[in-house]
Amino acid sequence: YLIFFCPLNLFYKCVAFLPVKLILVAMKEVVRVRKIAAGIHHAHHAYHNGWVIMVLTGWVKGEVLALWVHPGRGQCWGPVICVMSSDLFSLLPSSPTKASLYGAIVFTLQQTHWLPVSKNTLILLFTLFMAASKVFMTATHSHSSPFTLVESMLCKVLFSSTAGSAPHDSHAVSHDAPPSPAKSKEDLNEGARKRKAKKAE
Repeated sequence: YLIFFCPLNLFYKCVAFLPVKLILVAMKEVVRVRKIAAGIHHAHHAYHNGWVIMVLTGWVKGEVLALWVHPGRGQCWGPVICVMSSDLFSLLPSSPTKASLYGAIVFTLQQTHWLPVSKNTLILLFTLFMAASKVFMTATHSHSSPFTLVESMLCKVLFSSTAGSAPHDSHAVSHDAPPSPAKSKEDLNEGARKRKAKKAE
């Protein structure tokens, strides 16, 4: 209400002021970690051995606002609609989405006694990490994920490649052949129109 109806846009100017914004994003990460921990705790009471349900519950609790923010910003609901609308960037998870997933996994390990750390200590450490990384990203206007280094190392170990690189197939592509240029959006749209016209005939 204040964002839209405050006179002279004063509330937005106050919230957009960098020191205030940094405090707000840090508070948001504190709330996110508490929601993840609460989701894991509630799921553990109902499903003692349901690891997947615990992780999913914690993940959804940490990312519950994102499910409503994306449609409000005109973005798609999920992967199926994203593919249909060619909005490929929405298929890539954001840093808070990844952080909520990793946090849900860590808190599930702690709740099932696979991680020998007290819950309060884990909440403190994960909150400090989340708040510090989010404040740093906001202050530097960075969109890179704090998990990039870990993810690239895991990709190298598990898939023998770095994150984002395509696997090399020596049988499929000749070394002498030049790489084919990527099709532009107009070419793809034109191809789709031709296929529709052909089906109509």
